Amino acid sequence: MKHQFLKVAAVSPEVRVADPAFNAQKIIEVIGSQAAKGTELLVFPELSLSGYTCGDLFLQQTLLDGCLAALKRVAEATKGKKMLVFVGLPLSVDGKLYNCAAAVAGGEVIAFTPKTHIPNYNEFYEARYFTPAPKNAEAATALPQAACGTWVPEFAAGILIRDETHPEIAVGCEICEDLWAPDSPSTSLCMRGASVIVNLSASNETVGKREYRHKMIAAQSGKNICAYIYAAAGEGESTSDMVFAGNNMIYENGACLAETKPFDWGVCEAEIDVGFLLSERRRHTTFSQELSLRPEKRSARFVTDGDLSLRKVDPLPFVPPEAERRERAEFIFDMQAHALARRITAAHAKTAVIGVSGGLDSTLALLVACRAFDLLHRPHSDVVAVTMPGFGTSLKTKNNALSLMQALGVDLRTINISQTVLRHFKDIGHDPENTDTTYENAQARYRTMVLMDLANETGGLVIGTGDLSELALGWCTYNGDHMSMYAVNSSVPKTLVKYLVLAEAERLGGRVEVVLKSVLSTEISPELLPTDEKGEIAQKTEDLVGPYELTDFYLYHTIRRGDGPAKTFALAERAFAGKYDRATLKKWLVRFYKRFFSQQFKRNCVPDGVKVGSVSLSPRADWRMPSDATAALWLAEAEEL
Repeated sequence: MKHQFLKVAAVSPEVRVADPAFNAQKIIEVIGSQAAKGTELLVFPELSLSGYTCGDLFLQQTLLDGCLAALKRVAEATKGKKMLVFVGLPLSVDGKLYNCAAAVAGGEVIAFTPKTHIPNYNEFYEARYFTPAPKNAEAATALPQAACGTWVPEFAAGILIRDETHPEIAVGCEICEDLWAPDSPSTSLCMRGASVIVNLSASNETVGKREYRHKMIAAQSGKNICAYIYAAAGEGESTSDMVFAGNNMIYENGACLAETKPFDWGVCEAEIDVGFLLSERRRHTTFSQELSLRPEKRSARFVTDGDLSLRKVDPLPFVPPEAERRERAEFIFDMQAHALARRITAAHAKTAVIGVSGGLDSTLALLVACRAFDLLHRPHSDVVAVTMPGFGTSLKTKNNALSLMQALGVDLRTINISQTVLRHFKDIGHDPENTDTTYENAQARYRTMVLMDLANETGGLVIGTGDLSELALGWCTYNGDHMSMYAVNSSVPKTLVKYLVLAEAERLGGRVEVVLKSVLSTEISPELLPTDEKGEIAQKTEDLVGPYELTDFYLYHTIRRGDGPAKTFALAERAFAGKYDRATLKKWLVRFYKRFFSQQFKRNCVPDGVKVGSVSLSPRADWRMPSDATAALWLAEAEEL
């Protein structure tokens, strides 16, 4: 198994009602084609060997015998293949009829899972034929051996099937109505270790039902922190009273990875990140897993070492899809502005003081501050915006800062720091020709001192502008731009900052939009080193710490997904194929780990700031790590790539 990804599929093949031989052949054909693709877990619909709509034919021994013979053929088709397959059939046990899912692998039937909740309402009359799963099922005494290989498989609800070589891959099964019940078996299965749930279903299609299925499966997979594979009955089922659309779905922790839309009759396939699910369970202490010694466990070999081919890897994981960006941006602005408004009110602050450089981060902070004062029904002139040109300030960024402040109607102040910093160099004996760390940080710290003193002078709060990506890399001057009285951007990554500023530009329009788009087109830089001979930016941040899209990608997969270096690197190769070569990806990955670990001391004392997304590095709630933790394990793995 490559990087703990499991390749799965849900398929609704054509069926003929009450024709197990035909249905088995269709299933066998799918098994062959999916095996060629490297599928490791394959799920077919409820009663897929008989057809769901057999009616009173379920009571005929001829049909039951035919289904067992068909099951034997399906089991034989899995011989020599690393694949776990679930098919549905009616099964007679001890004189009672059960609606079952049969798990087959390696040429044998491994287990039968009977349906727990039998519907008997509206168009469903299963209780006429089927008995619910025994509540305290022990080994059945009369399972038919003819279709079960060399040993009698287990028969019980709640069976877990683990891969022999990767026991963390535990698969549990429920059948259709089980999902709709208040006490869904999948909840108990997940609490006992199932990371993947399969559902063999024959849910008919009605108006609005597809949307309801999505909500049900999203909720079940989300609250149980599991993958959920839903295979629905489709083409060929009787349409006397109902129609079946083959609406298959694959979910992972509440997110839809793949769907076969109604009546498309396609194959629903995806690669499930089991490693992420296990990482989430470790993080969420409310997920209480029960270690159980119950006997309903079987093992099989179905995990392979195939490469990823289906998984879509988003190169900008913090940025919402295009269709959602404006709505998401508005919501984030609301969170930032309301949080800042609350802090200003609680502190009885008369002003908000912000250093505005003409760069992305300070621009976003200024926009948020103006919104906060709108919420407070106070004028923008209560926002004290300060531009502090120095040795590296370019004409473009200075003009952008001034133009934006004028357009927003804030209290605009310009304080040139060059002469004061030169006097400071003289005081400490630093040669201004030596443009080292002292040269850079002296400017950043002096700017912060100016802002702090202005806040005292005006009875205000200094609003921090630094973003999440800079915190991750420690790309800030300790006790310089590192410090403020409230940090509105502290959990907003750089890649998202761009889209927030763009969304606000489009919302405000006019002169503000023109200035904001100029800011967006400006090279990212701290502007602490002298400009070039043309007066343009010479110090380019991404040349020093790496492209921010890579930083944010590595940060997301390290913190949010819990991925290690090798897995993160493999996903980056897919996400940035054709844009960055292998050597470049590795270079910045190694640099990311070095900086992330070594700069924790800065994160351990950051100011308060609003959390807006799933990743935050606040030491008070989200990321706690000792400042002297070593990156040796991560670097060793990254260096070997």
